[in-house]
Amino acid sequence: MTDISNAESLSTAEIRVARAALQMQEDVISFVRRMAQGRCDLARDEQRRRVDGTPASGISVADIANVFGQERGGGSSRPPRETNISAEDPLVVELEKLCEAIGFGELRTLDDQSLESVVQQLSSFEMSRSVERKTLFGSIDALTTELVKRYKDGGVNVDSLLTD
Repeated sequence: MTDISNAESLSTAEIRVARAALQMQEDVISFVRRMAQGRCDLARDEQRRRVDGTPASGISVADIANVFGQERGGGSSRPPRETNISAEDPLVVELEKLCEAIGFGELRTLDDQSLESVVQQLSSFEMSRSVERKTLFGSIDALTTELVKRYKDGGVNVDSLLTD
């Protein structure tokens, strides 16, 4: 990976390559973070179900749709990019191993303490990914700022954007 601490010394092509690599890395982190959030939402929904006294049954498609359909606050102001994240990506594998270790697949049969542990561990995993994302956004924004500066200052031909 290119060192972006001194973006002014990089060529325009190097800035574009570094920014694209960081964006791909952010795509993976964002995807896995959303997966962790969704699973945490399912575990919290199970906690609510227990408090409400709703009889336990298997988690249905309707249950999942209901949980994921709830408004959870604002998301990123950045436009979405099409992504294709591999199930073999190390971060995806890390989340899957965590879920297996904490018993996520057995939410309805976990005792209350174990269920709370699932919520806490998934929340912690998601928060760690959020910190990583924020750091990446800072680097992506710094590279974007440098590119914009070069276009404004006339150091780079805007027509070159059409050939990239």
